[in-house]
Amino acid sequence: MKVLIIENEIYLAQSIGIKLNNMGYDCTIINSFNEFNEEKRYDIILLSANTSNFLKAVEHFKNSIIILLISYISTDVVSTPLKMGASDYIQKPFMIEELIRKIKHHQDFRKLLAANKTYESYIKSRIKMIKIPEYNYKKIKLPLILKSNLQNSADAFVFKYLYEHNMEFAYIDLAATNAIEKVMKFHFENSLLFLNNLQILKTSEREILFNFIKNKPVILHTNSQIENSKFNQIDLNDDQKGIISDEILTIDEYIRYIVLNYQNVLSDTELSKKIGISRKSLWQKRKKYDLKKK
Repeated sequence: MKVLIIENEIYLAQSIGIKLNNMGYDCTIINSFNEFNEEKRYDIILLSANTSNFLKAVEHFKNSIIILLISYISTDVVSTPLKMGASDYIQKPFMIEELIRKIKHHQDFRKLLAANKTYESYIKSRIKMIKIPEYNYKKIKLPLILKSNLQNSADAFVFKYLYEHNMEFAYIDLAATNAIEKVMKFHFENSLLFLNNLQILKTSEREILFNFIKNKPVILHTNSQIENSKFNQIDLNDDQKGIISDEILTIDEYIRYIVLNYQNVLSDTELSKKIGISRKSLWQKRKKYDLKKK
C-alpha cells in the first residue's frame, strides 16, 4: 500500500513514515500539496490541515483514503473536508497506534464495500435468470411460509422481497445443529430472517418455532406442504424437479434436467458423451421431452 504523508512538521512526518515503513507500507513525505507534481497513485493520504492548499489536496485525492491530521476541530478543518471526500481525522498529539488503527479500519471498510458490490451485482444477475410469478411484495405479510421445490426459486423470492423493502437479512438452515436455538437468539431490528428446510422439523419443534416467530419478519421455505393456518402461505408452483431438490430424481428426470440446462452450452457430441448415451439417443430424448435447442 502506497502512503503519501503531507505534513510540514518534519519530525512528526518522519516518525509516522518510519513506523509505517516497518509495517510494510511504502511512504512518501512532502511538506505541502504544492510539492506534489507527479501522476503516481496513492492508496492512503495522511494530510495535515496546517499545510497550504490542503483543501485542494482533499479534492485531488478524494478517491483515496484521506485521514486528516488536525490541531483543532472546526468546520474548516473537519466538516468541510469530510463533505469533500476525506475519510477521517485524528487530532494532534496522537498515538501512532491510533492512526494505524484508523488506516486499517478504512482499508477493511473499502474491501468490504467492494466485495459487497460484487456479491450484490452477482446475486441480482442470477435472480434475473430465475423465473417466478410476479407478486406485490409491499402487500405480503410476514411471517410467510414459502413452498417451492427449487431452492433457487425460493432464494429469488426472498431477495426480491428484500430489495423491495430495503431490508437486511440473515439465513439459518433448520437442518443445522441447534438451529432453533439460533433462531431464538436472533435480533430482528429491521432484519428479515430466512429459514430453510422447514419440512425436516418435528411437529413439536415446529410449534415452538411458530410461537416464537409470530408477528416477526420471517420467511420459511419448505419443499412440502405444511399444515398451518396461522401464517400466510405462498406456493411458487414450481413442480419441476432439479438437481438441487431434496427429492431423488429418476434417470429420465436427471437426463431431462441435464439436456435442458446444458444443450445450449455443450455440443451434442460433448453432451451425449457426458451423459453416457449416443447422439442418436440424445436426439430421441430431446424429441421425447419436447426440448427445443436454441
